[in-house]
Amino acid sequence: MGFLGSDTVALVTGGSRGLGLAAARGIGGRGARVIVLGRDHSRVTAAAAELVDDGVEAIPVAADVADPASLARAADAVAHVGPPNVLVLSAGVMAAKMTRTIRTSPDEWQRVMSINLDGVFYSIETFAQDLVKNRSGRVIALSACLGRFTGPGTSGGLAPYRISKAGVNALVRNFAAEMQWGQRGVLVDAVCPGHCRTDMGGPDAPRSAEEGAETIVWLADREATDDEGNVVPTGVLWEDRQIVPW
Repeated sequence: MGFLGSDTVALVTGGSRGLGLAAARGIGGRGARVIVLGRDHSRVTAAAAELVDDGVEAIPVAADVADPASLARAADAVAHVGPPNVLVLSAGVMAAKMTRTIRTSPDEWQRVMSINLDGVFYSIETFAQDLVKNRSGRVIALSACLGRFTGPGTSGGLAPYRISKAGVNALVRNFAAEMQWGQRGVLVDAVCPGHCRTDMGGPDAPRSAEEGAETIVWLADREATDDEGNVVPTGVLWEDRQIVPW
């Protein structure tokens, strides 16, 4: 048995399309109720209806992850569902082309950071209080291999995006340490989903959104301890169920 089940509530930011929607479908397919959060009301409502047609218990809520007040209103709107046990933080945007460090406007920097990094923090601050208090939960943040300090993360360019994802990695690491690396019952991890066929990745990307979301669903369903009673690895960056260097 995994962590997910009919008594589990998962909240997925950026859940109206792409990797977020694929993750919501996978998590809901394992029995959890899914709160689908997105900025556009009509799009998030349509996504939730699509999930319901697939047999998933899905609840739509419109909110802007870059706006703490908007998230607070969303939390009130879905309070009747119960506090989330699982947070999948997949809301994100790509930086404009040619945004090198000295070719990025302050507005573009703020646009990317406010969603990709601030939005992760605001979502945790808003929705993780109960799972920490209850000592049971999963927090999974969508990062990217471009945010690593090794390999593809050292090629330069797309400065706001790369740096925002490096910040997500640091936030995940810090929060995981505060959760005593899973000893407090909360697993906190980052995922590099790879290059997927989404609005951001484009139609020619090598992976489907479902393939990119598979590790997210796996992390959401992981037990906190292994067969020998040891806390499983957490506070790391995953790709295809494998830990990869930051």
